[in-house]
Amino acid sequence: MDDTVHGITTGAVARRLGVSPTTVRSWDRRYGIGPAVRADGRHRRWSPTDIAVLEEMCRLTASGVPPAEAARAAREVGASAAPDPRPGPGRRATAGSGLPLGDVRQECRGLARAAVRLDGPLMETILRSALATYGLVTTWEEIMTPTLHAVGRKWESSGDRYVEVEHLLSWHVSTALRQAAVTGPPAAPEAPPTVLACVPSEQHTLPLEALAAALAERSLPTRMFGAAVPAEALDAAVRRSGPAAVVLWSQARSTANHALARHIAGTAFGVRGARTAPLVLLAGPGWRGRTPDPGTARPAGLREAIDVVSRLYGEPAGGGDERTGGTGP
Repeated sequence: MDDTVHGITTGAVARRLGVSPTTVRSWDRRYGIGPAVRADGRHRRWSPTDIAVLEEMCRLTASGVPPAEAARAAREVGASAAPDPRPGPGRRATAGSGLPLGDVRQECRGLARAAVRLDGPLMETILRSALATYGLVTTWEEIMTPTLHAVGRKWESSGDRYVEVEHLLSWHVSTALRQAAVTGPPAAPEAPPTVLACVPSEQHTLPLEALAAALAERSLPTRMFGAAVPAEALDAAVRRSGPAAVVLWSQARSTANHALARHIAGTAFGVRGARTAPLVLLAGPGWRGRTPDPGTARPAGLREAIDVVSRLYGEPAGGGDERTGGTGP
């Protein structure tokens, strides 16, 4: 069926905009923000012009405009502003932001729209609410990561556009993760820490920040050294802190340094006769395609990394959020 002629359903519109169908119906009843034509005189079918009005309503209410006032302004949006709701050839339908999100949570679509609008306060609100509702691991896997990937794909396919969107979104994700990390009880000061670091030349830190926050939630001690840690500095950090584990993040094969990983895995410390070495976790897609060396492990994702580190401290495994019951990778 041609959606341009017949329109699309309320459920499809709600998914497109990242709001609930109840909200769309409520706007129709209360403020007259509804379709001009109804199938069989009853069922709502939304045309491109109708959707343009709803998108303006979403934008205005998200920026704090009262709904009644936003509705009056949204109705002034002309048909020329309406986007084409049909997916292009070889492309899935996207959120109102124009980002290639696919089938994701409603909060993910809302976060994408806020990111494209450079609406920092709304991003902060969405992320804080998601963390409180779903927990850190689920929020990272099902809301933060899909939105970050969508922005990255949009940037790659649009030349130099959307760089500012990616930077602002990354900043707010990082801020939310760090705030989540300080909400748990403090770790035991005498316990050996887990060192987290990006290998030399690797700048992607957000996955490590997610792991650091998840471990902090479990009161496990961490030392986060961030992006592109020089080999000499990493060696010094390991020898000085005597960690139980060292997590090395590599985003691409070009940055994966297997010689450095073997060196860290073989670094012994402690008193003579009771010397020990850390377990090295090879985290990130850069390490794939090769069997891990002795003294190293390659977790499949955030949940498995949490489980591996937790067992080193005698904690029960189960990287999933307790409120969702999830434990899968």
